[in-house]
Amino acid sequence: MSRRVVVTGLGAITPIGNSTEAFWEGLKEKKVGIGPITAFDTTEYKAKLAAEVKDFDPKEYMDPKAAKRMERFCQFAVAAAKQAVADADLDMEKEDPFRVGVSVGSGIGSLQAVEREYKKLLEKGPGRVNPMLVPLMISNMAAGNVSIQFGMKGKCINVVTACATGTHSIGEAFRAIQYGEADVMLAGGTEASITPIGVAGFTALTALSTSEDPMRASIPFDVERNGFVMGEGSGIVVLESLEHAQARGAKIYAEIAGYGATADAYHITSPAEDGSGAAKAMEMAVADAGLKMEDVDYVNAHGTSTHHNDLFETKAIKMAFGDHAKKLKVNSTKSMVGHLLGAAGGVEFITCVKSIEDGFVHATAGLQNEDPGCDLDYVKGEGVKMDVNCAISNSLGFGGHNATLLVKKFQG
Repeated sequence: MSRRVVVTGLGAITPIGNSTEAFWEGLKEKKVGIGPITAFDTTEYKAKLAAEVKDFDPKEYMDPKAAKRMERFCQFAVAAAKQAVADADLDMEKEDPFRVGVSVGSGIGSLQAVEREYKKLLEKGPGRVNPMLVPLMISNMAAGNVSIQFGMKGKCINVVTACATGTHSIGEAFRAIQYGEADVMLAGGTEASITPIGVAGFTALTALSTSEDPMRASIPFDVERNGFVMGEGSGIVVLESLEHAQARGAKIYAEIAGYGATADAYHITSPAEDGSGAAKAMEMAVADAGLKMEDVDYVNAHGTSTHHNDLFETKAIKMAFGDHAKKLKVNSTKSMVGHLLGAAGGVEFITCVKSIEDGFVHATAGLQNEDPGCDLDYVKGEGVKMDVNCAISNSLGFGGHNATLLVKKFQG
């Protein structure tokens, strides 16, 4: 018998706020965290905008020495994890550390470390490369650093599936608890790749918006959309078996009940044009939860603001839900925070949990004129106060990775 799994803690570092509450209030107010890139000089770059994390001081979350030995993506993960652990009131001294695990992914790791040390290699030779380059750079170090910071000795993994990383990481943590491998898992994603090579690479792929108006750059489902806006940050949650959460009297936000994962087996960057892979992931997540498609109230879409994604994801939702698709609220958190790549699924899962808790579905900010092929209810204009009993979050990554999580109102 697989175990029920609940969400007991939330932590977020985002372009619109460095706490879950600030992030959620920002979404409700349609606050757009996009602006001119400050991390480097963009004079020669076509993409001038990004959704950067502001006023982040790692020393607020860890001692300065530890912070120095971590790149930005790891600092974000540790900060979000610290918030989630505090929110869940999880006391590691009372836990069996081998029953508490970590599943935190990053799509890219540290491009900053690679750029910095490659420059040294070219200018000063191999002898001058930082001996810490590899442990600073590799993407699993977010999970490693989180486990070290909190003394979590259980299963510690890093899923890397590009833009589906955060969602797969939470899904795999959910499975680990269901299966009895852990009682508690810290799960989510983190990313910090607003760097010259990161922006140049995505621009060369023609994936990034070249708009210079922050309010018209990340506009999912809009006929004028022309690419995504790169974001950064981290979203991490505490998942627990229901028995474990109840035994320690934890506050339960919601129940995570379903996970679906598929591959398009089609193209390295374009989603399958009929949406079949993403549709199947949604169907699998709903079936996994033992629910019917009609039970879903709200879809937090991958909604990147690229031409292909928004069109094919709309097709996928219609394929999966049939007539019920027209009754769903569908929105894109990326309309305000940009695309957090490996961290997107983490912050968007938190959005679903807060929507259930608060009875509110945020607007898709900036959406003015829907593309004719995008004909669902994308919560244009203002957010909607409504009872959300069941929500799903979609993430679709380069390589054809599709992942869907289902979260529902907790009923004892």
